[in-house]
Amino acid sequence: MKIVKIGAMWCPGCIIMQKVWNKLNENYELDITSLDLDMDSEEVEKYNVGNTLPVIIFYKDNEEYKRLVGEKSYEEVESVIKEINEKI
Repeated sequence: MKIVKIGAMWCPGCIIMQKVWNKLNENYELDITSLDLDMDSEEVEKYNVGNTLPVIIFYKDNEEYKRLVGEKSYEEVESVIKEINEKI
């Protein structure tokens, strides 16, 4: 499973979610690519990101499996990780 995380330094939801990511990294071995909306704008364009951040894109078998938009709880993100792990 691969995860692409798109946020921005000025995004309050992205800052709040840092604790979620820290906890997830303690409990799971995750392949995460983090992109900044402003600093990585060329790369971010490929992902069709709307106006709400953060955007979390989960990949399974190199195809987009699920996308979460906006601030999410640990449980919400973990449920997608578990869902993908069950289908592997």
